[in-house]
Amino acid sequence: MQFPWQTGTSQSELDQTAWPDMDDDLLEIFRQSGEQCDVPEGHVLFEVGQESYDLVVLVAGKLNIIDRTVDRLAAHIDKPAFVGELGMLMNQGTFLACEAAEPSTVIIVKQARLAELVATVPEVADVVVPAFAARRRILIEDGRGGLTLVGHEKDPSTNALRAFLSRNKIPHQFVDRDDAAAMADVRENCDLPDSESVVITGDGHVLADPDTSEMARALGLWLDVDTQYTYDMVVIGAGPSGLAAAVYGASEGLNTLVVEDSAIGGQAGMSSRIENYLGFTTGISGADLAYRGEIQAVKFGAKIAMPRRATALREGVCREDTGVRCLEVDLDGDVTVHTRSVVLANGVQYRRLPLDRLREFEGAGVYYAATELEARFCRKTNAIIVGGGNSAGQAAMFLSRHSSCTHIVVRNGGLAETMSSYLSDRIDSDESIDLVTHSEVVELHGDKHLEAVTLRNCDTGEEKRIETRALFIMIGAVPYTKWLDGALDLDDQGFVKTGAAVGQENGFATSLPGVFAVGDIRSGSVKRVASAVGEGSVTVSAVHQFIAGLTLT
Repeated sequence: MQFPWQTGTSQSELDQTAWPDMDDDLLEIFRQSGEQCDVPEGHVLFEVGQESYDLVVLVAGKLNIIDRTVDRLAAHIDKPAFVGELGMLMNQGTFLACEAAEPSTVIIVKQARLAELVATVPEVADVVVPAFAARRRILIEDGRGGLTLVGHEKDPSTNALRAFLSRNKIPHQFVDRDDAAAMADVRENCDLPDSESVVITGDGHVLADPDTSEMARALGLWLDVDTQYTYDMVVIGAGPSGLAAAVYGASEGLNTLVVEDSAIGGQAGMSSRIENYLGFTTGISGADLAYRGEIQAVKFGAKIAMPRRATALREGVCREDTGVRCLEVDLDGDVTVHTRSVVLANGVQYRRLPLDRLREFEGAGVYYAATELEARFCRKTNAIIVGGGNSAGQAAMFLSRHSSCTHIVVRNGGLAETMSSYLSDRIDSDESIDLVTHSEVVELHGDKHLEAVTLRNCDTGEEKRIETRALFIMIGAVPYTKWLDGALDLDDQGFVKTGAAVGQENGFATSLPGVFAVGDIRSGSVKRVASAVGEGSVTVSAVHQFIAGLTLT
């Protein structure tokens, strides 16, 4: 299957993938799976902001795809083609509208039926999924999609919303409040509140200073989890291990729900470039790797609830099968999900430095990821990275192409013991990267935004001040397991114990039957993307065995 989500894809290749020629066999499958009808000129087949919508297959006539935010024609379709977008498979609302440009004949394939076809018929999946992914990329690159985010470029709350949209590949356009011309265009179309951050949806709904959950609800991204149903497997976390479990579980017939509290990809999703993952000779960004995994999981029928946070885990009883043991997972919003098994893949949280004013500068000069969003703040300034692991090395190589100088600050004498040699060798030979050894950051300076840091030599006590607007902290992480305290056994650092440590034969089984832990959250795991993917994949066989052994109590 061709997947067009890489920078090397030309515009003509992208357009061809997005709007492929539809052969007679595919058209016949759609005809047998849907209902053919005639529609008059001006008939709206789907509108911006719909929570769900059906696939439209144009047989004869012409269709217009319209961006309602500026009443702009986004696409004109005048040949047999199917009309839809990736959100159709991901339970996302509509970003654009579709109208008949003239009297036309169309086939309507219900959304649920399309999901069945994509999961079971390769001839459909091999054309529809790449097309939908290519259309999403076009929407993102063109700034279309019916969502406008207004705010100041350096405002932390605005950047948090912008990061959520970017990491989850939600089409949007950003308008800086300092851009007078762009602001005038926005005010022509809506009454703009005087808030720091404003989100304007395609159907004209205006949100003042929303958090990511409020924005997700307004965009139709909020999956209403079925609380009356018992899932086969609930995966907590959508990093590499969680996505791998979802792909393999859903593809093997398990009814799978993935719960993610922030963005697809976890820590790996924040990596600008992963070069040592098998099969990607020129590397791939963590966000793109995760996005491919998300699409695969959705293709096989997994449902993804995001942004949703798991708050508690306990034993319970399945609702459909009275007396059969199951597990209950509480989510924010007073929602309880029932499931036969749980895969804990919710990873770790970045470790913070013990510095005064740290939280004040987070998002305003202090960052925990190095992507294109953060790289904007490194131009014509020093970038300072604290940490000596692979994440820090990848960030240094990436940021050195944007900053005037990139400094890596480590407490020990070098990188050899903590970083892969291919990265440390490159850093040693890169004149734009300065390795500062036996040192630590001891003070942050600035008004509303970071302006400088003070470094101290751990051996001599000597201090020096470096002007910077971008400090990246990459000093490891702590497990996100406070919500599991008392539910199962944790080690003294808070990681989940598995296997022999809790008397289980399976290496990923926890002390609570039916619950498995994979990836960084698991005690003793290897903190690598490849191992996380392997653990998530392998665990599914243990899930199958556990579910098969469930009996009436």
